[in-house]
Amino acid sequence: MLHLYQNIWRQLLACGMPHEQCEVLRACTEKKLAKPIQGDFPKWLNAYENLPAIHNVITDFSSNSIKCNSQDIHQSQEKQLHDALRQLMPWRKGPFELFATFIDSEWQSQLKWNRIKDKIPALGNKRVLDVGCGNGYYMFRMRQQKPSLLIGIDPGILQIMQFWAVEKYAQSQSGVLPLSAEDLPQKLEFFDIVLSMGVLYHRKSPLQHIRQLADTLKTKGTLIIETLIVDGDESTCLFPQNRYAQMRNVWFLPSVKMLGLMLQRNGFTNIKCIDQTTTTTQEQRSTDWMRFHSLKNFLNAEQSLTIEGYPLPKRATLIAEKK
Repeated sequence: MLHLYQNIWRQLLACGMPHEQCEVLRACTEKKLAKPIQGDFPKWLNAYENLPAIHNVITDFSSNSIKCNSQDIHQSQEKQLHDALRQLMPWRKGPFELFATFIDSEWQSQLKWNRIKDKIPALGNKRVLDVGCGNGYYMFRMRQQKPSLLIGIDPGILQIMQFWAVEKYAQSQSGVLPLSAEDLPQKLEFFDIVLSMGVLYHRKSPLQHIRQLADTLKTKGTLIIETLIVDGDESTCLFPQNRYAQMRNVWFLPSVKMLGLMLQRNGFTNIKCIDQTTTTTQEQRSTDWMRFHSLKNFLNAEQSLTIEGYPLPKRATLIAEKK
């Protein structure tokens, strides 16, 4: 897989990243990919390698689904493609339309993107980092605005293989590194815009995560942060006793006002909440491409609370400027 990353290192250096910082990212990436132990990596890699070569691809990043089409694809290639993509299930984020194959992902991610896309800063000619990017759906949507650099990080190897499967045809000149925020060089201070969408509540130390995000940004850079929240004032948060909506790794749900204070205390200003939305079973659900339980299985019978008795999952997106 390492050959997929050569263009990323060139892009980072061309955009002005110091050689020492780029080498830190390269070494960490090579270490993470040397012996990947997650899930069924040999199967995923084999699926990627079985994707057919298709020429004259036309890509559309502006639609709700990421679309790749070509007049030069044969029926046998369509089946080969479909079979390979099925080996990369479950698909959590999407949707994608890769030629004749429609990937109906668990999350209708276009709903979230459409709620915020006109409220965030313009991305043209900006250096953008997507922390916890998953399979890169939002990165593909961002590519339409032509940022000068578009990089994602995510520790999930399956999600990274899904990204590279789409990127084989999309050719978005983006890349996903198999890293977490903790793996980035300290005081990186390189990116103009950083996104952290659906990550904060998974962190045992949310303040540390915010500090790490601040370290990746240039002065006057913009943070876009989306997380599960609860209603309340500056002193309100939810620390689940065990699980939240059946998720084991949910640690901290702040109120919007508390999150704003946390951002302020970590060097951010001009803090604005641009969206608050309760997640519905239309936005997150099981599909033929994600056959496990989904949101409706994690709520009570009346769908008025989580199955544990906590408030329904509600998400907020905030933007803030680094001082």
